[in-house]
Amino acid sequence: MKSFFFYDLETSGLNPREDRIMQFAGQRTDMNLNPIDEPINLLVKLTNDTLPSPSAIMVTKITPQQTQQDGIDEADFCNRVVNEFFTKDTCAIGYNSVRFDDEFMRHTLWRNFQEAYTWQWKDGRSRWDMLDVVRLTRALRPEGIKWPVVETEITDKETGEKKTIQKATNRLELITKLNGIEHTHAHDALADVFALIEVTKLIKERQPKLFNYLFEMRDKKKVAKLVNLEDKRPFVYACGRYSAKNEKTTVAFPLTAGRNGNIIVFDLRYNLDELLEKEDASFFPIVKELALNKCPAVAPLGVLDAESDGKTGWERIDLTKEQVEENLKSLLSHPEFAEQMREQYENRDEFPPAADPESALYDGFLSKKDETFCNVIRNADEDRLADFYPEFEDERLPELLVHYKAKNFPNSLTESEEKEWEKYRVDRLNRQLPEFTKEMEDMKAILDAGKTENERGQKIDPFILEELTLWYQSLQSDDY
Repeated sequence: MKSFFFYDLETSGLNPREDRIMQFAGQRTDMNLNPIDEPINLLVKLTNDTLPSPSAIMVTKITPQQTQQDGIDEADFCNRVVNEFFTKDTCAIGYNSVRFDDEFMRHTLWRNFQEAYTWQWKDGRSRWDMLDVVRLTRALRPEGIKWPVVETEITDKETGEKKTIQKATNRLELITKLNGIEHTHAHDALADVFALIEVTKLIKERQPKLFNYLFEMRDKKKVAKLVNLEDKRPFVYACGRYSAKNEKTTVAFPLTAGRNGNIIVFDLRYNLDELLEKEDASFFPIVKELALNKCPAVAPLGVLDAESDGKTGWERIDLTKEQVEENLKSLLSHPEFAEQMREQYENRDEFPPAADPESALYDGFLSKKDETFCNVIRNADEDRLADFYPEFEDERLPELLVHYKAKNFPNSLTESEEKEWEKYRVDRLNRQLPEFTKEMEDMKAILDAGKTENERGQKIDPFILEELTLWYQSLQSDDY
C-alpha cells in the first residue's frame, strides 16, 4: 500500500557533512493523511568525536548526555531507517527536508555503509518537501489559510534610519499558531511532524487542485516537461532564494545546462540590459540552478491569471505580463550570457574538499565489488567485523570502516585501529573546538551580564551550558 512517511530531524548543527542527527521522528499516514501505525521517536547517540553547536542545543534542548543515555547507535538507527521507515511505496515528506533533512540522512547512511540514495527512489519510493508547497500556495492560492507575518527592523540605505516593517514568513510554528493547530513543542522532532501533517491537511482541504498538482510534480520527469532546454518557456517558480516581499515566487526562464542534469534559470523580474549597465552587477540569486530531482515548486505561466483573495497571481507576486515579455526580450538579445553562466557554474565547486572519508559522500560512486563488501559490513556483528578485512577498490572505505567499528562495535578494533581512530577523533575535535569555544564564551558572557537571551531573542539555559561543558571535558584525551 502506498503511504506517506512524515519525518523530521534535530541535529547537532547545520552542516550535514560534519554535524550529526540527534533525534529522528516520523509518522506514517495513508494517502488521505490518516495515521498508520504508531509514531516513531528516537534519539541517536552522539559519538565522542563530535562537539555540537551550543546554539543548536539551545534550540532543541537535547543534550549529548541524553542521547548517550536514551539513544541508539547510528548503525542500529540506519538499519531501522531502511528496513522499517522508508519502505517500498513510501513518499518521504518533510519541511525543508530536501535541502536539510534528506542531506543529513544521506551522509548518515554513507557513514554506516548503507545505500545513500535508493531510500528515496527505489521500489516506488519518492520524496516531497512541503516548504515549497507552502510557498507556492501562499503566492498563488492563499484563500482559506491564515498566513503569518513578523515585524523586522531594516535600515534605510539612503538615510541610514532604522524602521520596522512587516515581513512574510513561512515558519511552521507560526503557521500552526495562526490557524489554530496544536504545536506545543516547536523544534521537538515529533511535535513538528504532527504539526506538519496538520498543515498538509489544511492545504489539501483548502486548495486540493494545487495540492494534487504539486504532488504529481515531485516527479523530475514531469518537472522536465515544463522546465527544459528543448522547448524554453517562462514558468512560475517558488524558491527560498527569492524575496519574501514577492512571496518567494517569480517568473523564471530556462537559460542553459547546469551541473548534474540541473538547469540554470533566469529571474524574469530583472532586465538583463539594465543589469549589464551596472559596474557592480551581481547575478545572485537572479541566476540559479534548478534541480529537477529536488521537487521544485513550479507551474505554468497561466496559473497567474486566476484570482485568489481578490487578486490575480500577477498582482500577488508584483509582476506584469508586459514586464516579463520585455525582460525576456532583453535576455534573448544576449545569447553570450547563457554561455557565460554555464561556464561559471561548471567551474564552481559545489562541494568543498572533504575533510575525511566521513564527509566524502559526493566524491564518487561505489563499484559493484565495494557495494557487496558494504552489504556484508552492515549485516555483520562484532565478531564478524573483527575478522573482516575486505580489499576495497574505493580508497575512502578502509578508513571509513575503522570509524564505523569504533563508533558502533569498539571491541572489534585491533590495537593499531584504536590508535588510528584516536588520532582521527582528536583531529576532528580540534577542528570543531574554536567555533564551539566561541559560542560557549558568548553565551556565558550574556549570563554574566545578567541577561537570559542573546540579541536574536534566543534563551540561554545555564543547565545546558553546564552539560555541554561536561561533555567537552569528557572527550578530552592526553592529545586534546
